[in-house]
Amino acid sequence: MTTNRATHAGGDEIISISHLSKTYNSGYQALKDVGLQIRKGEIFALLGPNGAGKTTLISIICGLVRPSGGRVLVGGYDIAREYRRTRAMIGLVPQELTVDVFISPWTTASLSRGLFGKPPNPAYIEKVLKDLSLWEKRDNHIMTLSGGMKRRVLIAKALAHEPDILFLDEPTAGVDVELRREMWQLVRQLRETGVTIILTTHYIEEAEDMADRIGVIHRGELVVVEEKTELMRKLGKKQLTLNLQAPIEHLPSGLEAYNLSLAADGSELLYTYDARAEATGIAALLGDLHEAGIHLSDLNTKQSSLEDIFVNLVEDRA
Repeated sequence: MTTNRATHAGGDEIISISHLSKTYNSGYQALKDVGLQIRKGEIFALLGPNGAGKTTLISIICGLVRPSGGRVLVGGYDIAREYRRTRAMIGLVPQELTVDVFISPWTTASLSRGLFGKPPNPAYIEKVLKDLSLWEKRDNHIMTLSGGMKRRVLIAKALAHEPDILFLDEPTAGVDVELRREMWQLVRQLRETGVTIILTTHYIEEAEDMADRIGVIHRGELVVVEEKTELMRKLGKKQLTLNLQAPIEHLPSGLEAYNLSLAADGSELLYTYDARAEATGIAALLGDLHEAGIHLSDLNTKQSSLEDIFVNLVEDRA
């Protein structure tokens, strides 16, 4: 018996993308030579501005959009040759509401399970609806639910066939803080059961809190793919805030080389430096400040956030 399953190095990738490109009929190139490996059981956050190619990439992996070139393997199977097999491994939560608003959450989840050839399992559907705080509304028409609850129904629909991979495309857009917290708790629980989660989000603090790895896409190209902690270590800057005992109107001559800036009406000096550098220049700066007669009352440091890093990466390629 033959099989279309590919073998790949490493063995822990559940999604393998190589030389992927997409050009639409209009001539717009949405993706350019994208290569990416997603590991089984990880939470991978894909960040990028509007129009960067995030949704196109997800749509290709899910079989909703045909690529112009390249190859995608899901679970070792080619998405073009083994579409039904690979699609059954994936749950997709799109940005837009894509359910019949005249049926109930229970019916939506049950029908979705059946569409993927899974036998009925009322106990599992019940668990999913309870985990998403939808149980009390299980028999209500979806059109009567709040926007946040409709979003939960999309997740229930995506989970109904017990997928190995869950795509969340801007899952918390327009969702209140409490629901957002509940949804991320569910995401963590799913990861603990072995589900691989790929999310796109505009809430960069969510990626910083949730993700194991970060990918930044800009104008159809993957700018960087890195472990979250390593990305912040490599690209993060630190800022030293020096609180002065007495305000100053301008920087004394001789301190220009430090690239200092005055803040808080002259009562603070801000010094930005590369945390990776062997010599940060802080010791020399403090000595020169003392020589200039500038005395400190306090000082503290601040590490760049993931948002700072993201903005810098995109601006560098604008």
